[in-house]
Amino acid sequence: MNDKVNDKAKALDVTILGRSYKVTCADDERDALLKAVQYLDHKMNEIRASGKVGSTERIAVMAALNIAHELLTAKNPDDLDIENVRRRMVSMQATLDQALAPQEKLL
Repeated sequence: MNDKVNDKAKALDVTILGRSYKVTCADDERDALLKAVQYLDHKMNEIRASGKVGSTERIAVMAALNIAHELLTAKNPDDLDIENVRRRMVSMQATLDQALAPQEKLL
């Protein structure tokens, strides 16, 4: 996602851990966001399936830690496209913010 307002940004419905979220992204970043959502959903489902973590918030935090660890221990850091990684992290952060917002209202 771009830091500046993009006229081509559109709302997109995504599903993570069985819950639907509306996320806004630029048209040219739609595919990357969908890949990030798919990856995050996979990671969160793996953690939930392990049975060791119960709450959605804890599952999200554990998934974020796992993904951050994967990023930081990439086998060939020269192959990392830092700008692409930054965009993906911003997209994931927005997704996590939207996922956790309803839970914050309960507290």
